[in-house]
Amino acid sequence: MSVFKIEGGHRLQGEIVPQGAKNEALQIICATLLTDSKVTISNIPDIRDVNKLIFILGELGVKIEKLEANTYTFQADDIDLKYLESLQFKKDGSSLRGSIMIVGPLLTRFGKGYIPRPGGDKIGRRRLDTHFEGFIKLGAAFRYNKEEYFYGVEAEKLFGKELLLDEASVTGTANILMAAVLAEGETIIYNAACEPYIQQLCKMLISMGARIDGVGSNRLIIQGVTELGGCSHRVLPDMIEIGSWIGMAAMTRSELTIKDVSWKDLGQIPNVFRKLGIDLRQKGDDIYIPAQKSYKIQGYMDGSILTVSDAPWPGFTPDLLSIVLVVATQAKGSVLIHQKMFESRLFFVDKLIDMGAKVILCDPHRATVIGMNHESSLNATTMSSPDIRAGISLLIAALSAKGTSTIHNIDQIDRGYENIDERLRALGARIERIEDTF
Repeated sequence: MSVFKIEGGHRLQGEIVPQGAKNEALQIICATLLTDSKVTISNIPDIRDVNKLIFILGELGVKIEKLEANTYTFQADDIDLKYLESLQFKKDGSSLRGSIMIVGPLLTRFGKGYIPRPGGDKIGRRRLDTHFEGFIKLGAAFRYNKEEYFYGVEAEKLFGKELLLDEASVTGTANILMAAVLAEGETIIYNAACEPYIQQLCKMLISMGARIDGVGSNRLIIQGVTELGGCSHRVLPDMIEIGSWIGMAAMTRSELTIKDVSWKDLGQIPNVFRKLGIDLRQKGDDIYIPAQKSYKIQGYMDGSILTVSDAPWPGFTPDLLSIVLVVATQAKGSVLIHQKMFESRLFFVDKLIDMGAKVILCDPHRATVIGMNHESSLNATTMSSPDIRAGISLLIAALSAKGTSTIHNIDQIDRGYENIDERLRALGARIERIEDTF
């Protein structure tokens, strides 16, 4: 196991190119199982979660070739379905939540899809009902082994259906969408997630020969086809990483340019950071953030305290609430952070309180932050990363803190951020990756 040692208080400067979007890449890679033709995907982030999924597909029999950094070809023309029932798959699949999205493609193309209860961040309940209820309505038989926590769906043929999802789940929408493209007849998905990553999946499937209408809306209409072909696809820049770099610039009072961010796909992200008082400017398709001595939180027009909460797209993504919370600790003013989706995601604030932040955890879903306006720096400490987003938030806090901090369990950060320490050093950060001796 490795740890990060961070000497805080140093300003960053320069340009950074965001990695490819983790959440899109996981969906897109699973979609390669829908065809026996070759699919080329570029801008794939080199991170633990994505690499683990690529490994699982390789074990499943997909022919994978790395053409260059971040670019791969996939060809699923000789799939080994026996791997799905092996002990090795139960181990491999349970360590990655994104592995759930192999089920829809395998079910619709091969008539069966199995998955152990997937892992991922420990941020609260993350049920799979939306996925499997959708498969059942399309005609699949469902079974669940409680002793082994093993899910399975089987069907000789899937048939189109009108579906009303019980929640606008991104992975649920992706999984059901991929199952529907090869189902017989018309499928209509109401309350579908419409994030840019779902739009990207739709565009890729259409380029493979799928028939999908309503892309970008919460009502998708899919006319099933008998087969799909190959394609080339480029993954969007990661909006969560972009938000993380904005947070780093604000907390360290640094001047940064974030390159090629795909502004049209950022939604509320720039607006929310501007409400915190951060000066970020659009320059072409780049974000330019000048060095700021301070930033002031905007209240509402009636003078009441600002609330930042998560919501399905086009609302603010829950994956950035941890970063917003950390940024607010050094703002001028106060803000209420309301994490509606996950009941454990705010528990990392005790580590910020240990560093001197003024945060009141109201309940598992809400925290009030009283900003210190950079008048009192956070203090360095030793801490452990509980999940990807809390991990990067603690890293941001450490970069701004007085003294040297140590972050353990950085595998969590590596799951979602590509070579984060090397890229930070290139901008002037004092960060070192060392082997944990404990």
